[in-house]
Amino acid sequence: MDNSLKLQTDTLSRTARWSILVAFVVIWYALIQGISHFVFHVAPEPAALPQDLAAHLLFAIICYSLSGRLRFTLSTVVAFVAALNLCNAGKIQFYGTPVMPDDFIALPNLFMLLTGWQLAGAIAIVVLPFALLLLMINWRRRRTWLLLVLYVVAVWGVLQVAGPAVAMMDKVFRNSVWNQRGNLESRGVVIHLVQESLRHRVRSGSMPSAAEVEAALAVLRPNAAAFSPPAAPAGSPRRNVHMIVLESFWDAALLTGSGLSMDPLDPRFRELWRQAGDSHVLSPIFGGYTANAEFEALCGFPVTENHVYFESGLRNQAPCLPQILQEAGYHGIASHPNVAGFWNRVNAYRRIGFETYWSDRDFVLDDLNGEFLSDASLYRQTMDKIGSRADRDRPVFNFLLTYFGHVDYPLNAARPGMITTTDKNALLNAYVNLMYYKSRELMDFLEILRRDDPDGLIVLFGDHLPFLGPGFYGYLRSKLLTDNRAMMTDRMVYTLTATPLVVIDGRRGPLPLGDVPMYRLPAMILDLLGLAGPDVIRLSTPPGDLAVRPLPGMYWAGDGGRQTVCREEQQEQGPCEVTDRWLQALITVSRDLFSGSRFVLKAEPLAE
Repeated sequence: MDNSLKLQTDTLSRTARWSILVAFVVIWYALIQGISHFVFHVAPEPAALPQDLAAHLLFAIICYSLSGRLRFTLSTVVAFVAALNLCNAGKIQFYGTPVMPDDFIALPNLFMLLTGWQLAGAIAIVVLPFALLLLMINWRRRRTWLLLVLYVVAVWGVLQVAGPAVAMMDKVFRNSVWNQRGNLESRGVVIHLVQESLRHRVRSGSMPSAAEVEAALAVLRPNAAAFSPPAAPAGSPRRNVHMIVLESFWDAALLTGSGLSMDPLDPRFRELWRQAGDSHVLSPIFGGYTANAEFEALCGFPVTENHVYFESGLRNQAPCLPQILQEAGYHGIASHPNVAGFWNRVNAYRRIGFETYWSDRDFVLDDLNGEFLSDASLYRQTMDKIGSRADRDRPVFNFLLTYFGHVDYPLNAARPGMITTTDKNALLNAYVNLMYYKSRELMDFLEILRRDDPDGLIVLFGDHLPFLGPGFYGYLRSKLLTDNRAMMTDRMVYTLTATPLVVIDGRRGPLPLGDVPMYRLPAMILDLLGLAGPDVIRLSTPPGDLAVRPLPGMYWAGDGGRQTVCREEQQEQGPCEVTDRWLQALITVSRDLFSGSRFVLKAEPLAE
């Protein structure tokens, strides 16, 4: 009788604990979704709520099975559910896209960028959930170890069939490469991360074969063969090349809805830009991920996926612009006053051919705006170091990546605010005043550079548009962008990518170039120098006279008049049909060259 009563009591106790777990997860999930919706304006679609809640419940059940202790399980669930949902919502507001698998690879860079309470908070968000998970697991139970083995085997089995698994999930939960926010909202965060992690596994584990590369080359060669740069006159000296990548440099006068009291750009730059035909470079990124802009401007291939190429796409030694110029006798120098290893730059710069890399350790941090060295100091110190080189007889490829201009756009006391607006957006107000000084420091430097190196080739451009608030907030009053990429017009997609471009061809002066996709810059530079370079650098030549700006899952195409946005799931006949085959072939060759077996380097040369 006593044993029967005890068994009944234990059974009721287990039922109660499971009921508490389920009820707690439902209530906590609803609270977190409410915060995400009302604070960040991000939430799953109503139809996705049941499946998203079910995924969260499954996660909680797995945790409880490994713990058997309710209080430890609940604290772990609290941390993980809050971190997964709110970090995704925050990233959407900052970059317009949710957390992706490659973001976990980039976490060390995030920690290097932050300081003080921001660094402590970021570490806590990442470390606390996993610390609680380790404490939660009841390591002393034999049952726990059996379940761990079962779960590990199950995960391993799914990874072995990642291709079919992600195809099935795409069919059930949908997939839009160009609208990752829509993916998250139609799936829920847990399903989204599982689905994209499997896709990452497929992408990382399968490289193009020799036959696939040859088929892609058959598509690309006709356009590339038509590109024939003029030869430099015999005996002509090699000219220095100065490439200046300007952090968040953009024409802020376009913010017509914010009541700017004056044009932020220096009138000298405005005139120089006019002489250059108000040309624009089309960037692969918005608001961050500068390394992707660097990759395109140095290696001549587009970034088409939502990941940092220096981190996960550049695995091979590659014939990029620094290596090509080195073989032509140049000394390639990269200067950026940030932590040396940020975005894997130490390895990336070495793989693409830079001989010298000057980072924060190589500069005197004598003129800081917040954590960022001013452009004026960077320009002065870099040119002093270049002038004191032992091999001054060699031409130099001077790659300058500025740091001044990073969000949240601080200025020191020597740079008081000069511009007022009618906009209460603090980031916007800080940015337009930063541009006041950034453009003037640039022009002061250009005057000295053009005087001291009149024959030098100077290429300068903004790496991406600035972040001016969540959901493209700073751009909405001026009707430049909408708060959802999926709803942007063709013109808005162009605006999202376009930053000022000025190319000064020595004594010939500024060149009017129109709209230049960033990955076309290396071939253009070699053309202006009269250097043919290897055939591979010409493979990104687009069909006809089109400028094609690939973005994740879509691309903008323009010919100087008409412009079209081609989206993967909404392909149209006509202009999209012309460029889609070319772009897919270019992606195949790019993956082979930078991450795969480099069959492209063994292929037959282009027909002349």
